[in-house]
Amino acid sequence: MSELSQRLIDAVGQQLLGKRDAVELAVVALFASGHLLVEDQPGVGKTLLAKSLAQALDLPFQRVQCTADLLPADLLGAQVYQPRTGELQFRPGPVFTSVLLADELNRTPPRTQSALLECMAEGRVTIDRDSHALPQPFFVVATQNPETSAGTYPLPENQLDRFLLRIQLGYLDAEQETAVIGRPDGHQLATAQRPVASRDELLAAQRQVDAVRCDRDLAAFMVALANRTRHGGELALGVSTRGAQALHRACRARALVRGRDYVVPDDVRALLVPAWSHRLAVRGGGAADALLLQILGAMPLPD
Repeated sequence: MSELSQRLIDAVGQQLLGKRDAVELAVVALFASGHLLVEDQPGVGKTLLAKSLAQALDLPFQRVQCTADLLPADLLGAQVYQPRTGELQFRPGPVFTSVLLADELNRTPPRTQSALLECMAEGRVTIDRDSHALPQPFFVVATQNPETSAGTYPLPENQLDRFLLRIQLGYLDAEQETAVIGRPDGHQLATAQRPVASRDELLAAQRQVDAVRCDRDLAAFMVALANRTRHGGELALGVSTRGAQALHRACRARALVRGRDYVVPDDVRALLVPAWSHRLAVRGGGAADALLLQILGAMPLPD
């Protein structure tokens, strides 16, 4: 692995025991200048992952607890009247940070969910025709409970499409969980996390992703995979061009994380499900993971 990614994965992995693969995917999303969706049950370390990453990079961090009464202004900020001057002054919301944890995003209604779209796509906020740039880097980690949980709103397709990767953490095995239950809780652990890298190092890594080479044959293979999702009988919604771009970008970032300046077929194999499973709609419901693996298995990877 590259020296920077190794430092980050080791530091966060010490806090999030047994989840090194998930931590690596989070670092891939961060290096790719993308955003991360973490879907899992409460209490498995979603908040710890986001806060530990911010602490390890010494980046500003904000956490928003999404609820049914959360308004767009509660995220973005608003124009506030100043009685002394008689003018309106913009008061930034919690989205003006470098790492934003939108906790339980699917518990807030679509109106508030959509407030994040411009932030995630363009790195800015527009209020009353005035545009305000967000800090760079800007990394959204959104968590969502399974849709079977009470009080949840399904995330619309255009919202899901803004997340580069979706991951799940899952439960620990018995030995790991035994080691964890005697430790301080996740909030104490994350707060105690010491920086192991800097903002400038991260920005340099994000720029370096652009220089990672992906052969045309491998890029064409990604497009062929995307086309298969668009014409499969079991899929009501296939992968968009933005989704194909997301896989391409994520593969380049994974190559960099792994210490390479070129993409290999194994990058596609490793990232196909995290990059695309949340972008697909299966007829009659159900998960897209198995269908993606089936499509991948039916198409030989380029050499």
